[in-house]
Amino acid sequence: MASIKFRLRSKANKNVSIKVRVILGRGKQDLELNTGFSINPKDWSETTSRPKQNNTENKVIFNNLKKLESFLFEGINTDMGESVIIDSFWLDAKINECFNRVIKSETGLLVSHIQYIIDNANTRKVKINGGFKIGLSTSTIKNYTLFRNIILEYQSKIKKQIQFVEVTKPIVEKFTNWLINEKNYSTNYAGKQLEILKTVCIDAEKHEIPVAPYSKIIQHFRESETDRYIQTLSFVELDQIKNVDLSDAEQLKEFKVSNPKLTKGISITPEALNNARNWILIGCEIGQRGGDLLKITNENIRYKGTTIYIDIIQQKTNKSVTIGIVAPHVVDIIENHFPTEVPHQKFNAYVKVVCKLAGIITIVKGTKLNIETNRKELGDYPKYELIASHCFRRSFATNYYKKVPTAILIGITGHSKESLFLTYINQREDKDSNADLFMKFYSDLHKDKQPQLKLIKDGTDS
Repeated sequence: MASIKFRLRSKANKNVSIKVRVILGRGKQDLELNTGFSINPKDWSETTSRPKQNNTENKVIFNNLKKLESFLFEGINTDMGESVIIDSFWLDAKINECFNRVIKSETGLLVSHIQYIIDNANTRKVKINGGFKIGLSTSTIKNYTLFRNIILEYQSKIKKQIQFVEVTKPIVEKFTNWLINEKNYSTNYAGKQLEILKTVCIDAEKHEIPVAPYSKIIQHFRESETDRYIQTLSFVELDQIKNVDLSDAEQLKEFKVSNPKLTKGISITPEALNNARNWILIGCEIGQRGGDLLKITNENIRYKGTTIYIDIIQQKTNKSVTIGIVAPHVVDIIENHFPTEVPHQKFNAYVKVVCKLAGIITIVKGTKLNIETNRKELGDYPKYELIASHCFRRSFATNYYKKVPTAILIGITGHSKESLFLTYINQREDKDSNADLFMKFYSDLHKDKQPQLKLIKDGTDS
């Protein structure tokens, strides 16, 4: 015969755990575990071994203990008849089953699964171009690593490890508040962390790890179009860069002395600056990311007759793109002054120097990294301070938008759809422009056709 009792193991003037004790066969088996509920001893009746029903909270606990007692008796009677071993593991499982609790484990930890993704990055399947490729890109692995570090820091602040079953709406809102108001991350960066959080939760469920339902519908965000400040180099500014004289070594020495912060860590010589200028001019004509641009070598150059093509496999998306080179100054660079690779960080410093020397000094609104806080700050800055390699792809897309069909531009930049391309250059779809382009192409298509004269019969035989 079995007996089930509830008791407290402490009389301290604070909430203590309520224990459930299961005794089987005249004391031959005595099991005791926490029920998961707690109560202040002053609200506990030693006579009934139940909470005093003196407030709503205590009444809820009373009913839950009554439910658990009934559930355990039913389980004992069923399982003993089927020769199931009744021990502490059985009791723990029954308590969790009674209240539909998910047992927390190492695999249920958010950080554990992030680490699992990182550790197995080289064998993970990634959707691409309607199919799959094996292995995460270097940038994706970096994003997961940074996200893991952010979660570790947040857990340190809240002094607990986060389980997937705890990724509920209130938790996500607190995390968002911490990202934006305490860490001072930009809107885009904070939104990106929520996007990664959602991705990790969905992936965990695919691995049969229980997750909170809300975690699969987490809403991430980006700054609105009116809040985005993008920097591009116009055709006029590119002409300024193309025509600036960078050959005067003495003048460059004076420039270095008068601009110590701008020129720190780089060699201000005609050769180095001309090399950077050539990369800028190529970059703004081929529409590729900075990392792909600086990896181009003569092996990427292909000729078909006198026409020059550049073939690239984009690192981020693994897309293969081909760009035809038409601009005479870029043809000349490729054939006679092909630039050498520069470390990315140094290259961005060179870009700013070349742009300042070229007179790209208009004051514009934008975001710039504050080295002391390591955060981007919105303000008004000379334009050359905001130009970097990521501006080249955007310059290409902006300069040729509406002059070249968007589908062609997308094929070169590698955007997966037009809406992403338009967001990238901060534009909305112009349906009139699309119609105008169609009419222009239609007119060009038919301009050489001669009008046909028709013989119209007048109804007579003569």
